[in-house]
Amino acid sequence: MSIRNLDSLFDPASVAVIGASDRPRSVGATVWRNLRAGRFAGPVLAVNRRLRELDGERVYARVAELPEAPELAVICTPPATVPGLIAELGERGTRAAVVMTAGLDRELKQAMLDAARPHLLRILGPNCIGLLTPRLGLNASFAHVDALPGELALVSQSGALMTAMLDWSRANGIGFSHFVSLGEGADVDFGDMLDFLASDARTRAILLYIESVSAPRKFMSAARAAARNKPVIVVKAGRSSAGQAAAASHTGALAGSDLVFDAAIARAGMLRVSTLQELFIAAETLSRFRGRRGEELVIVTNGGGAGVMAADAAADAGMKLCQLADSTIATLDAHLPPNWSHANPVDLIGDAPVERYVATLEALAADPAQPAVLFIHAPTAIVPSSEIAQALVPLLKRMPPRLLSCWMGQAAVAEARERFHDAGLPVFDTPEQAVRAFALGVDYARNQAQLMEAPPAAPARPAVDTARARALVQQALAAGREMLTEPEAKAVLTACGIPVAATTSTAPDPEAAAEAAQRIGFPVVLKILSLQITHKSDVGGVVLDLNSALEVREAAVAMLERVRTRRADATILGFSVQQMVKRSHARELIVGSTIDPLFGPVVLFGHGGTAVEVLADRAVGLPPLNEPLARSMVGRTRVSKLLGAWRDTSAVDHQALYGVLVTVSQLLADVPEIAELDINPLIASPSGVVALDARIRASSTCPSGEANFAIRPYPTALVETVQWHDREITLRPIRPEDEAQHLEFLSRVSPEDIRMRVFYSRRSIERSELARLTQIDYAREMGFIATEPNAEGGEHTLGVARAVADPDNQDAEFGVLVRSDLKHTGLGLLLMGKLINYLRAQGTRRIVAVVLEENAAMRALGKRLGFTEGPPDRADGTRRIWMDL
Repeated sequence: MSIRNLDSLFDPASVAVIGASDRPRSVGATVWRNLRAGRFAGPVLAVNRRLRELDGERVYARVAELPEAPELAVICTPPATVPGLIAELGERGTRAAVVMTAGLDRELKQAMLDAARPHLLRILGPNCIGLLTPRLGLNASFAHVDALPGELALVSQSGALMTAMLDWSRANGIGFSHFVSLGEGADVDFGDMLDFLASDARTRAILLYIESVSAPRKFMSAARAAARNKPVIVVKAGRSSAGQAAAASHTGALAGSDLVFDAAIARAGMLRVSTLQELFIAAETLSRFRGRRGEELVIVTNGGGAGVMAADAAADAGMKLCQLADSTIATLDAHLPPNWSHANPVDLIGDAPVERYVATLEALAADPAQPAVLFIHAPTAIVPSSEIAQALVPLLKRMPPRLLSCWMGQAAVAEARERFHDAGLPVFDTPEQAVRAFALGVDYARNQAQLMEAPPAAPARPAVDTARARALVQQALAAGREMLTEPEAKAVLTACGIPVAATTSTAPDPEAAAEAAQRIGFPVVLKILSLQITHKSDVGGVVLDLNSALEVREAAVAMLERVRTRRADATILGFSVQQMVKRSHARELIVGSTIDPLFGPVVLFGHGGTAVEVLADRAVGLPPLNEPLARSMVGRTRVSKLLGAWRDTSAVDHQALYGVLVTVSQLLADVPEIAELDINPLIASPSGVVALDARIRASSTCPSGEANFAIRPYPTALVETVQWHDREITLRPIRPEDEAQHLEFLSRVSPEDIRMRVFYSRRSIERSELARLTQIDYAREMGFIATEPNAEGGEHTLGVARAVADPDNQDAEFGVLVRSDLKHTGLGLLLMGKLINYLRAQGTRRIVAVVLEENAAMRALGKRLGFTEGPPDRADGTRRIWMDL
């Protein structure tokens, strides 16, 4: 269940307080007082078996006696009463309830949910403070103060933090569209709230305080949908990595849960901040400062010290100051005194008149780089700050929204601040705060770019033998082992097309190791082979650069002695003999995977080698990965700076590196028994990549595989080849790589056919919309395209049928479009048949569309498929058609 009946929770016509009380400081008394003190226009009813009257209002002894079914009920009674009350309310017709009661055990919570389910009654809580919708005067909470009306929605898992933020926000004049305490989130959870608020026209940004998430795939789908519409900003509490110490691999030790949560937030296009104050700073910035394109900043100030402080803050935050264009400097030279800074920061000098400010910002507005501008002003006796603000506001409102301001001081700049704020311009108290806001905006833009990324056509990859990889893992499990041997792990990688150093295994016999080395060719690496020894170098189980059979024999003898002394408990199976890989300009990296308890399989990349945990330079990504997402992962590490060319060192083969990350992501989908995987070190060089060591831990019960991905991967099983007239075509789900192909398809659809589909004519399509059409969330949306090969070895798109289900999967709105030269060929019928069968299999209840009255072709197709046609809407010339599935 998702947004069903949430309108009854947040916009009710009437409210009943079950357990309304006259006992001072009780929850029931506080809720009753808050509801009555607000401006809520509907009836507020009281239920209490002890009372007959409360504050002059009649009190009803039980739900059955209420004169009408309240749309919303607020329950403040003991735990044991809650399931029965929910059942009574559901039978009366109530569709939402806030359960403030704490102390419901697992059985009572389940009984509560079971009582609600037949009536689709939605429950906020239990153990919550309640909710506020200030525009309605609805305060269904026991908070100590009301919220101001505004355009921010805040959803908190902590009641104590909610009341503290209410207090703070009132003092700072911050208003809300909704203020919600989730409590234990037994029914309404973060996913539901994101779905509801994403389409709420009165909410311009969503703020979340999260401690945990209960349904990760639902959360990710809802978050990605909401983040496409408006800023979603998160404070996540709990950065502990407890429980990771027992991991069998470097990856398991490094991929702490907080790092994974960070990756999930970024993948969904949201922004994570560190403090509650930053939550509001980010909301202010992202709501008012959306035009930023680059990641460089120009600082304009009337005081050198303030400029230096801002520049230092930018350096600390990793933000670059923009190099001003020669033309911009020339323009500034014409308007500024000779002793101006001639660089960024732009120092206007303390005696600057109003005209100097205006001329400077006009020059920066014309700079070819179009940088973001941080305007810093300290009050002087020369020109009142309010006059500067009055002159600048008309200019800045004409500029793209890429200016942040910092009016330093208090009373002397209060009017100037107010003028900027009223004009919709971001205002900050200190240079450091403004720079931090800019840095948050940069992070947010990167996450949004990742959300909207349209990958290029997938490059050719080595052949993958999935069956071989799966067989190797299952072979180990059948033998009663979780850990694969190093040669087995490398064989899995080889089956997936990841290059590995030539490796063989021998008995624990020095002579056998020497013979194996001669077959491989010198130099070689000798390693101990034991299922109990994960990190071989820790016990002296690795010797490098052996150049003869004699050196191998001597090293083997010494290694056996060392290992038996240091790990007497370990069973030594033998030796692993490996080709010694020497590549110029090589870097040691790590690629791995593990299972996060919440988000399931994750992929890790970072700086490799024996000091991997000490350096802790890593990034985590959620599969499925493609090349752009792999590139983003690599870019989030410090070692990424060493992968390009520098001095006499050549750049590594980045494509090969990204290919390994994408391959590991696919391996997690194909072989769900893989619980942990380590490739360390993975050597990257200009000539490619090669795995020198590998570990794999398998589990027959671990929650891996694509069914446990937090983001549903591309549904390959839905791809099929069909006969269509005299040719074979492919019907398959659309994918992000289809962006260019889809644009070419749309160019071959006439403007009139486009108008029939979207109700208006268009000459072009925005890149963001094209990305939205091709990069879909397969968990709640589907687009099937029909394709055939083209002369260049690629594909042409012939037609598309798509449907978007509502969050409850009750209705799916569909559309179908075919190339204009292929109309009346049956292609639309073919695509719609596949779409209908898919939706039926997904449990969707009904497929619906609104079509133009004049769209005879679509109406005829609907009749042929068995759709029901509604009456015409005379106001807009449309009809609604539907089919029950």
